[in-house]
Amino acid sequence: MRVLVIEDEVRMARLLKRALEEEGHAVDVAGDGPDGLWMAIENPYAAIVLDVMLPGFDGFELCRRLRQAGIWVPVLMLTARDEIGDRDDRPRPAVLVEGDLKLDPASKRAWRGETELQLSPKEFSLLEFFLRHPGTVLTRSQIIEAVWDFAYDGTSNVVDQYVNYLRRKVDVPFARRDIETVRGMGYRLRQQDPE
Repeated sequence: MRVLVIEDEVRMARLLKRALEEEGHAVDVAGDGPDGLWMAIENPYAAIVLDVMLPGFDGFELCRRLRQAGIWVPVLMLTARDEIGDRDDRPRPAVLVEGDLKLDPASKRAWRGETELQLSPKEFSLLEFFLRHPGTVLTRSQIIEAVWDFAYDGTSNVVDQYVNYLRRKVDVPFARRDIETVRGMGYRLRQQDPE
């Protein structure tokens, strides 16, 4: 799992990074609010560990900006305060929708129109990643870090295999070609034109 630690205290950041890496996670570190926000928007993280007191702007403001940008990655906030009066209580979108594709992360169910799709856990995670970034070209590296939690070595064809598996369940039976190959770059879920 790829995790972003946003912490301005160097010693604490180093401790968090080492502890998370010992658990097998890939860890990036940012030292202030603006850098943390930029990294969180530019990269697909599975979780963010966020200090409340940061230079630039604080953790609450960073969290608000992430949510405004449509990024719903889980955030763990670190604070020395006794009480947090301002929590991030905005509800996470229940169902991801693009055209007639729907996916419910909570119940682990997905549909094309009225037809429920029978997906393996990896196929489900791959479709969820596509649905969180419709219309965006996703590189093999981004996909493998988000879905398989390890770095892409440039030789594995596991992404290509699973994209093909997913197409056979999501596109082919419905005579669709929504999961597009972008030559030399990666894959993209075609964004549907609003009706």
